[in-house]
Amino acid sequence: MLVGMKIFRFIPALFLLTAATFSGLAQKPNERDRQRVRTVTIPVSIFTKRELREDQTQEFLQADRLLVREDGEEQTILSIRSVVNSPLSLAVLIQEDLSSEFNLHLQDLRKFIRALPKGSRVMVAYVRGGTLQIRHRFNDDLEKAAASIRILGGSAIAANGPYEGVLDALRYFDALPAGRRAILLLSDGFEGAPGSSPLSALRSVELDRAIVQAQRRSVAVYSIFSPGALTVRASSTMILNGQSFLERLSDDTGGRAFIRGTDAPVSIIPYLKDLSLLLGRQFALTYLSTHMKKGYHKVEVLSTNPEVKIEHPKGYFYR
Repeated sequence: MLVGMKIFRFIPALFLLTAATFSGLAQKPNERDRQRVRTVTIPVSIFTKRELREDQTQEFLQADRLLVREDGEEQTILSIRSVVNSPLSLAVLIQEDLSSEFNLHLQDLRKFIRALPKGSRVMVAYVRGGTLQIRHRFNDDLEKAAASIRILGGSAIAANGPYEGVLDALRYFDALPAGRRAILLLSDGFEGAPGSSPLSALRSVELDRAIVQAQRRSVAVYSIFSPGALTVRASSTMILNGQSFLERLSDDTGGRAFIRGTDAPVSIIPYLKDLSLLLGRQFALTYLSTHMKKGYHKVEVLSTNPEVKIEHPKGYFYR
């Protein structure tokens, strides 16, 4: 079912659509229908296809009509919660064995955390050998979260990639209220042990599990590529494998992978600016699903306005 949408202005307080908004547009299900539907919440980022300049954050955006399809069938939208009505919960995960060059970006990362919207909850953790080391637990003290970012402690090669750490981090979202959720993963993305063949890391069970669990928890994973101790001097095949893993993790969960070439980024400021734009336009979209069958369900979120771009999870597993 297509749902009529008014002009959206990217001032968070004005971008709020509640279930009451749609009550006049969608017929209320009867008692029998209620037994055949369930609510699903996914993170979506809505913005124009051309990147908005910083001085254009007040401009209007015509989203026209919004459509949600699950397994090819149109579903009923219940609500879209914005920044004010659904504060962001963000986990910042840093791969411990990134190359020492990454230390040059830590101050920019701290500034990014401090500049998050008031009320945002932030967790900071390091991932080493698949193990998560928490530096700052989820709360809204952005200054303490930024201060918990520390210089990387060395370049010893870890035996595993980052995805077990991502899985551990996802569990911490369970104690938080539903709403806008995201992970920022700074990693080389490579899953393998020292000396392993590049071809042996074409698939990762941990990556697959991380994607499934992120989809179940409605967490969008954003990633920034930077070489690690294992990949800084590795073959291009190994580096590209890690990058493809990051792209898959981000694409399948409704996030975005920031990758430019195979070398360490000269600056992550452009990535963090784009990420701020995406998070500022991230919303928690809740709809009624008519599919009760267990397993994977494909999701599409579309607008009839060709100037609008929507990033969202490709689907989710229901059990």
